[in-house]
Amino acid sequence: MPALRLIGYVVAGFAVVFGFLFILGAFSPDGSTGWLLTGSILTLIGLGIIWLVSRGAASASTTHQTNTTLKLDLPADVNMERFKCQDCGAQLSMDNVKMVAGAPMVDCPYCGAAYQLSENPKW
Repeated sequence: MPALRLIGYVVAGFAVVFGFLFILGAFSPDGSTGWLLTGSILTLIGLGIIWLVSRGAASASTTHQTNTTLKLDLPADVNMERFKCQDCGAQLSMDNVKMVAGAPMVDCPYCGAAYQLSENPKW
């Protein structure tokens, strides 16, 4: 796809340059009004191609979605056998923990509680 976009820009560049040359030639002593029309059309075609190619590139970049996986490295031996909600005491799984703005947040499906996980000191 990037090669097709590059070809579009090259073709558009040639159209704009030759259109500009035709417009300049129309004002020379040997020029004619047909050159002015031809130059205007070529320039508009070149600008239209540039608009289409850049519009296609913008829409292609918005369709990509980036997924980020965050792996936590906990500082000590962590026992995750029993993970309970601090409000209702229901058994939770790691599916109930989400990362929000860099902090682990727990959403309890039983009582609806939402709170941030905190690490108690080891001493």
